[in-house]
Amino acid sequence: MRFVWAVAAFVLAAVMIGAGIAQRTVFQGPKTETATISVDEPAPYLLIDGAVLNTLPGTQTLRAQGDGEIFASYGRTTDMQAWLSDAEYVHATAGAEGAVVTELVEPEPAAGEAGADAPAEDPEASAPAEGEATDAATAGRSPVGSDLWLDEFQQSDILIAPLQLPEDMSVLVATDGTAPAPSRVSVSWPLETTTPWAGPLIVAGGVVLAIGVFLYILGIRHARRSRGPRRKGVPLPVTEPISVPIDDAGKGVISTSPGRRALSGGRRAFAVVPAVAVSALLFTGCSSDSWPQLAPTPTPTPTATVIAPEGQQAPAVTKAQAERILSRISSTVSEADAALDSELASTRLEGAALALRETNYKLRAAIPDYKVPAPILAKPLEIILPQAYDGWPRSVIAVADDEQSKTSSIMVMTQQDAWADYKLSYIASLEASTTLPALAPSYIGATQVEPDSPFLVLPPQDIAAAYSDIINKGEESQYYDLFDVENDQLRASIVADRQRRLDEFNKTASSTGSLEFQSAPGSQPPFALATLESGAIVAVNIHESDTVKPTNEDAVIKLENNTTVKTLAGADQSASGFSTTFSDQVFFYVPGTGSGEKIQLLGYSSDILDAKVIS
Repeated sequence: MRFVWAVAAFVLAAVMIGAGIAQRTVFQGPKTETATISVDEPAPYLLIDGAVLNTLPGTQTLRAQGDGEIFASYGRTTDMQAWLSDAEYVHATAGAEGAVVTELVEPEPAAGEAGADAPAEDPEASAPAEGEATDAATAGRSPVGSDLWLDEFQQSDILIAPLQLPEDMSVLVATDGTAPAPSRVSVSWPLETTTPWAGPLIVAGGVVLAIGVFLYILGIRHARRSRGPRRKGVPLPVTEPISVPIDDAGKGVISTSPGRRALSGGRRAFAVVPAVAVSALLFTGCSSDSWPQLAPTPTPTPTATVIAPEGQQAPAVTKAQAERILSRISSTVSEADAALDSELASTRLEGAALALRETNYKLRAAIPDYKVPAPILAKPLEIILPQAYDGWPRSVIAVADDEQSKTSSIMVMTQQDAWADYKLSYIASLEASTTLPALAPSYIGATQVEPDSPFLVLPPQDIAAAYSDIINKGEESQYYDLFDVENDQLRASIVADRQRRLDEFNKTASSTGSLEFQSAPGSQPPFALATLESGAIVAVNIHESDTVKPTNEDAVIKLENNTTVKTLAGADQSASGFSTTFSDQVFFYVPGTGSGEKIQLLGYSSDILDAKVIS
């Protein structure tokens, strides 16, 4: 009977284990769903809409195959379409029942192009001359390295990119912007292939198998103990061990009959080991999706969040995007600093930041030991405050730390249009004790404050003039009480430097010349982004100028030891005098009206901008 139960256990275990394995193999079904994008008309770019990427839930895997380098990037759909507005591309969208539909999109006509109602032109006059390039022959625009992309990928021959994008984002696929985009493109999604009973069936089958092995061992043991009925006969003599004489009596008696333990021990171990090994093998390879999920779904813990105002547009960049952009700016400017290349610097700098770099390159070319400008800090980025704006130009305020010098830089980066790179227009060092106001998180962004906004203590367009007036007049300025002058190191350093230079000048030239100082708004327009407390961070440009003139008709102003002014002015003496201009890039926190707070200096940078002979 034990053998019957053992065989039944073996059969049941085989069925259970086979059913569990079958669920993980032949009955499991496909693990992914793939949608192929067919391109009928070749174009330099293929734009895959977010609706296609979200046809099925879960992560998306993009596959593109072609010859040579293959490029892919993703970003907001509106940004992608803006970048492609002047180009021909194939747009893949989601059709009925999840089918992928492709359409060739022609470039939008440029402003001023002849429309349908335009007067007819002479065909001969409008025909291109021999050798003249036509629109069809115009080289395409490479998408590689654009600051507009949230991320990009580039591989040879075949590109595989894991994605997890929402519906408002799209993917751009191309080669170099001139050759046709890859035509073999597909998107795949993982399918839910959980088999919650595979694990229990395999484990239960292993247990039943072990029981069957145990019953089989018991059956063998029982059969050996009862080998049929024993007949009653002549009593047999008692069997005794055979003594074999040996030389060494100390070794004892050798028995020819092994003990019961010796007969059965090896076989029992042999029978138990396979059962344990089979159970261990069955337990391995069972992942979490092979078991029922009986644990309750965890309840999310509420956290403090900042809700974007209704109707606010998307932030200009993400934090990862801003880090990549600033790294590119830092690398390019570093190369320009080493080569004294103003043209290269202009690809990543503009406004006051570029003007100071150009002056520095001119001085370093003439004065070997002139100081090199401080590098642009790129990492780590502590604060990213992007402008919440869908159009252009769009800007970002960033704060980066220098871990070696324990200093921080605050910067403004601006992108003029969809095809332009971000350029740094303002850069300053934060005060050591500066505490920035409460700012919106980077995933929400902040709106730009209008230059004439009446909701601040002072409109951004008046900040530079008001601060210049305080520098010039001190406590007599009408704006003196609006600024936190007690914690203003910039104004204190300007006043101290002016007094020092004036004292030195009066020692030798007070009777023959005059030295005057003046502060005024610079040429760079102000920029302001709103904070959470109805205030704004405002960046302004201020020019400080000092003018030295002779007061005696026979006197001449000489530049004996001032090689900097001599280099910029192109002269070492003048009968009319010299004018020197310094450029200050200054960041303020301007509170809202009715807050009772004062305008606070956040950071600044200052350097010589120009020097010239007074005409």
